Amino acid sequence: MTRILLCVGEPLLVKGLEHLLRQVDGFELLPTCCGLTALMEQISKGAAPDLVLLDLAPDVTFAVLAELKRATADAKIVLRVNSASTGLACQAMGLGVRGILRKELPAGLQVKCLQRVLQGELWFEKVPADGPSISSRVVLSDREGEVVSLLAQGLNNKEIAATLKAPEAAVKVYLSHLFEKVGVKDRFELALFGLKNLTNQPPQGEDGTRLHAELDGNGFLRGLRSLLPRRPESVEPPAPAAEGVRP
Repeated sequence: MTRILLCVGEPLLVKGLEHLLRQVDGFELLPTCCGLTALMEQISKGAAPDLVLLDLAPDVTFAVLAELKRATADAKIVLRVNSASTGLACQAMGLGVRGILRKELPAGLQVKCLQRVLQGELWFEKVPADGPSISSRVVLSDREGEVVSLLAQGLNNKEIAATLKAPEAAVKVYLSHLFEKVGVKDRFELALFGLKNLTNQPPQGEDGTRLHAELDGNGFLRGLRSLLPRRPESVEPPAPAAEGVRP
């Protein structure tokens, strides 16, 4: 049986969600938690979920996700959100989140998301179903690898340029070339390619020094303590919707 642990902050929706998941063959629901404190207490008492389904709330920060990932060992983490930007998805998946699930999705798609994640796939609706279409092994130059690695951290063009000490126009040229070389259509697909194929170590500059964005003491980007955006984001147009992507 696959053990599912829910952490849902909307009491009116808990019963319906529990009922939905209990109907799925092979799913076993652990006692539902109503907040992060209850979630961490249950895990500390020996709960060993295979998947944690967590509502995205203001207290769910990058540090919280990192601690949850450490505490649950090999458990898959899926975030339930009202909406998610491409930048949020890249940042969260870079921390080990395997799925970002919109609460408004039909019941069947919500179940399908969890099943796909348990099978080892990533789930984010703006990603093509089979991920980047790469017919042969892609070999990146050192600088291309640096650009992809920084993009996978959720940085925009200006931040990448500042980190690499390069003109922003040069970053745009690199990205345009990388879209064609890797076989992807947009920034998010390229970021996912980086998450799946590059190491988690920060890229190195030509002099051997580590390249990274400004990080806090926990290794997370400064100014991004919470995953919930404080105001609507309109940085990039949405890409075509799809169901999931293999890692």
